Amino acid sequence: MKRLSALCLVAAAMLALVRPLWAEDSIVVGVPLPLTGDQAKFGEMEKNSYLMALDEINKAGGVKGRKLELDIQDSQGKPEVARSIVENFIDVKKYPVVVGAYSSSESKQVAAVAQEKKIPYLVVTGSADDITQQGYDYVFRLNHTTEMYPEGLITFLNEVVKPKTVAILYENTDFGTSSSKSFAKVAEQNGWQVLINEGYEKGALDFKPLLQKVKSANPDVLYMVSYVMDAAKLMNDAKALRVEPKLFVGGGAGFTLPEFQINAKDAAEYVISVTLWAPEVKYPGARQYAENYKKLYGGESDYHGVQAYAAAYVLADALKRAKSLTPKDIRDAMATTDLMTPYGPVKFISFGKYTNQNKLPSFVLQWLKGQPQTVWPKEYASAPYVFPVPRWKDRH
Repeated sequence: MKRLSALCLVAAAMLALVRPLWAEDSIVVGVPLPLTGDQAKFGEMEKNSYLMALDEINKAGGVKGRKLELDIQDSQGKPEVARSIVENFIDVKKYPVVVGAYSSSESKQVAAVAQEKKIPYLVVTGSADDITQQGYDYVFRLNHTTEMYPEGLITFLNEVVKPKTVAILYENTDFGTSSSKSFAKVAEQNGWQVLINEGYEKGALDFKPLLQKVKSANPDVLYMVSYVMDAAKLMNDAKALRVEPKLFVGGGAGFTLPEFQINAKDAAEYVISVTLWAPEVKYPGARQYAENYKKLYGGESDYHGVQAYAAAYVLADALKRAKSLTPKDIRDAMATTDLMTPYGPVKFISFGKYTNQNKLPSFVLQWLKGQPQTVWPKEYASAPYVFPVPRWKDRH
């Protein structure tokens, strides 16, 4: 009897080691995020937003009477680290669903692993077009693709700026390359001549040689795709060289964060950027999300934060509707998502080259008096746009 009891104890201990890391009263989901490195500001904003949503979800009863938890691990903004983290989530911790990652390069790695292992993956911010162009049936994307980024900007440029020529500068990453291709295609479709279309290495110390080319070409619009520190450096160098297109335009990402204005200072003034969301949009809970975020964390959020916040609700909704908490049943529930969030409606559809892709409109913001203001479309505007933009010598 003693020997039988000992064997039972050993068996129980071994079972505890190999069973999925799901406590009886909780459901745990893995999330890789850049919490250190040059993308940490985005990771911090997303982590805060996930936790804010999680607190609300759990206070409202959680998922099927169980608490929803997120295992958030630092990817350092490195694709290979994100991949390793997710392999551990799936193979060791046995999580049946993965959410998150930040950059397109990270998201691509995670998507490939998830599809190979038949684990549903919800892409939250990675925007390179081809992430959802692989025919993956276990990968779903909540956020806009880079092809969708300029849709609001296109009408602004055509109706207000009416450019004839453009220049494109972009960082040599998946996000930058994909965005530049999308905008070059937009330029061709709208009859804008592309005078310059050049990439640069992320974290470049001096953009002046590149910007000198732009100054010589003198385009009507300079379109830039950069994360936050490069975005600020580009504008500071443009000011120093007196580069003067009719309009500086950012392709989202670094041009929407408070740190952009903090580092670019007055060089940020009048810069236009694509944005995917603003508190003024007519989505239920959009303004409340922004106000609650500021109250809790003492700072402003942007579309990256609300994407994470919405993703937590999409995840909870799919888990609640899933027949069981197996990867297959969660995937099936995710595929039939039809949910309104503060980021907008979420419904995964297939169209064109895309599979399981959400489709949403985009907006335009402008930095005015040190603040990002939604200026387009007019019905969502928090302030009127400024155009023509004053020349450098006329700014005070």
